[in-house]
Amino acid sequence: MSDEPQRWSQATVYPDMWVNPDEDPRDNTGVSPEGELATLQDYLTHYRLTLLMKCEGLNAEQLARRSVPPSTMSLLGLLRHLAEVERDWRGWILPGGPPPKLYGEGDADFDGAVAEQAVVDAAYADLAREQATTDAVLAEYPDLSARPGKDAIAVREVLVHRIEEYARHCGHADLLRECIDGRVGQ
Repeated sequence: MSDEPQRWSQATVYPDMWVNPDEDPRDNTGVSPEGELATLQDYLTHYRLTLLMKCEGLNAEQLARRSVPPSTMSLLGLLRHLAEVERDWRGWILPGGPPPKLYGEGDADFDGAVAEQAVVDAAYADLAREQATTDAVLAEYPDLSARPGKDAIAVREVLVHRIEEYARHCGHADLLRECIDGRVGQ
């Protein structure tokens, strides 16, 4: 017997999809966004939803499971890490120094991702809060070439880096989820 989970997908229409197209909250069957800002925001929203989809339906132990030793990466750690990333990138465009870390220095976002429901609940709340706060700050700069903050980083660069970070970690989330319960899909 193997400890490896059997691969499976919830989708019935296309077996390589996470969910059936008519159930996908990232539905993008309509007209594509108009303009660069709307396009970047659409991609960011898509990846944020993808990460949450990869975590849904799992309990605290499963979310905290480190699936590829010796890595400390887990789905719960990714939620915490991306809250930290939102906070960090926001610090690049605000005046003054960077905001304090949420979880501590080093790999505290991953190391502290333990199988406790309170930690899970806090991670989801932290991520939602940090996303909303960063979104609100960036909304003050509709010109993507604006360079606020002490290092004069373009708003466009902040948006692209956020997309890149979520996209990269959604790939990790795919593998982590498959190791946990075998679920695969787009």
